[in-house]
Amino acid sequence: MNDKIYNKTNFHRHTFCVFKEVKLEQLIGLKPNYNSKSGSSYYFTSDGVYRVSNHWGRAANCKWRLQSLEEVSSDRTRAGYANWNEFHTDNDLQKLYFIEVDFDSNSVNYNHIGNQTEIQAMLRTASETTKRIKQIRLLFKSDDWAKHLDYDDFESLRKHIIQQLISTDKSLQEIKKALFL
Repeated sequence: MNDKIYNKTNFHRHTFCVFKEVKLEQLIGLKPNYNSKSGSSYYFTSDGVYRVSNHWGRAANCKWRLQSLEEVSSDRTRAGYANWNEFHTDNDLQKLYFIEVDFDSNSVNYNHIGNQTEIQAMLRTASETTKRIKQIRLLFKSDDWAKHLDYDDFESLRKHIIQQLISTDKSLQEIKKALFL
């Protein structure tokens, strides 16, 4: 899928990447190759880039996520590393994203088709993906949406609805309506 080759000159232009968190101590003594206006520092290697930043997610025209070493950190400034081949083209028009859910931790995130392994997930545009993720997070956060539904096992119901949101184009309303039939 990713036929573009990324390096230190172009990785920051309309890309998606999941950086793996590394300990800040790994970068002690190194001098950044670039410091952005927003305060992020970049350290280039022949294989990839380290990024030290207090903001992850949307970075200028890129979507860069940090895969954390730990769930919760009190320090907002974190370091991440990614190989050049882990950067993928991003745009708002193509269906490049799929949704991943962890039912054990009640968490949801998006990923890029370039990171897809054997699972053939439904692909969506960035805005479609964002809308679905918001709905899924609400389903995890509250149970008010299930007040008028007839069910025996709430967790199974939630899981079924979320799986439908991930794997179909049906709206949440259509999915819930089908439960009454």
